Amino acid sequence: MDAGVSYSRDVDDEYEKLVRRTRPPRVEIDNESCKNATVIRVDSANKQGILLEVVQVLTDLNLIITKAYISSDGGWFMDVFHVTDQEGNKVLNQEVLDYIQKMLGPDSCFYYTMRRSVGVKPSMDHTVIELTGSDRPGLLSEVSAVLTNLQCNVVNAEVWTHNSRAAAVMIVTDEETGSAITDPETLSRIKKRLSHVLKGSNKSREAKTVVSYADTHTDRRLHQMMFDDRDYERSDNGDSNETQRPDVSVVNWYDKDYSVVTIRCKDRPKLLFDTVCTLTDMQYVVFHATVSSEGSEAYQEYYIRHVDGSPVKSEAERERIVHCLEAAIERRVSESSVQGLKLELCTKDRIGLLSDVTRIFRENSLTVTRAEVTTTDGKAVNTFYVRDASGHPVNPKTIDSIRQALGQTILRVKGCPEEQKPESESSASFLFRSLVNFGLVRSYS
Repeated sequence: MDAGVSYSRDVDDEYEKLVRRTRPPRVEIDNESCKNATVIRVDSANKQGILLEVVQVLTDLNLIITKAYISSDGGWFMDVFHVTDQEGNKVLNQEVLDYIQKMLGPDSCFYYTMRRSVGVKPSMDHTVIELTGSDRPGLLSEVSAVLTNLQCNVVNAEVWTHNSRAAAVMIVTDEETGSAITDPETLSRIKKRLSHVLKGSNKSREAKTVVSYADTHTDRRLHQMMFDDRDYERSDNGDSNETQRPDVSVVNWYDKDYSVVTIRCKDRPKLLFDTVCTLTDMQYVVFHATVSSEGSEAYQEYYIRHVDGSPVKSEAERERIVHCLEAAIERRVSESSVQGLKLELCTKDRIGLLSDVTRIFRENSLTVTRAEVTTTDGKAVNTFYVRDASGHPVNPKTIDSIRQALGQTILRVKGCPEEQKPESESSASFLFRSLVNFGLVRSYS
């Protein structure tokens, strides 16, 4: 590292510590003033990236932000969030409330690390593989097969696809040791083989494979990776449905030298995180914002300037903001009409499980548009969004075939017509009982 950069960061860290001593952050959690939501107020010294960090903490707890009022003009940051749990109830779990206080209050440490919010803490427990490239049917199956052949166990993974591009963050361990892969030759082989798979036959766009030991915030990295990969660029002959695209507008408020970004779209969990993440990565500062959701619709209004202090300067810049925010919203869209059927898999974890499951999908002409792979205490709880590779609706017989290959008791199908649901409720009931028994009940966005 350059000595000048290191010195600058040390000075910045000391300054942040001084600010914290004189103006410590304050968190107030109120379960009385609002009838149907918990109100969380956060006050602290202001700095670039703090809004994203606060939203990230709340989102990582799977809390639903129904309303938000944001103000960070000047040297002080003041936010008010109305939040509920996944069932729409107030947040009453004391462990969750204590965690919020710990992460956002005066004793928190994350305010020191705004610049490093992506996560750079090294870990020798696992190896992180980041992949970007052109999307195509069977890609996840090919990647998983390569990792299995190289004696890598996929512990956790998340895969997004958007606008013919794919990005993945995969947490792997050495099959033999159960820890991070450290052998330089093995790492070189992994990178070479995966890069070859990602490139495929498409030479028009770059494919990237990065191997590291850094603990990252997966969703944040996926946004950054797809943004860097320019998935927001749309070709004239693209197949995107204009009627389904979010309504995003950008206008300048010349009296105050702000640009006003307005977003109207279908509401869903983590929407606020996705839009704030993109504005932050594009080097815009949110000075004021109002966020609300009414029924199934969401409304967001941001008053922004570039980090250089200027509002939007040109039509090209305005269009780029619109396209990037549209892409940020669409990457995580999970409606069945867009990303296909939602398949939830729960079973005992084993080496090669992801490779076997995605191979079965590929053999049944299904393509994975989004995936989340998790393992806890030897149990795998995986979610896949799949579509027919030819673009047609998934045939119910295809689901039956997959059920037979995977086992009736470990697969649950969501977002499908009645004829595609299980013949009886026993499979779903067994799955839910298994999740409870294993302590793996979680919410799916």
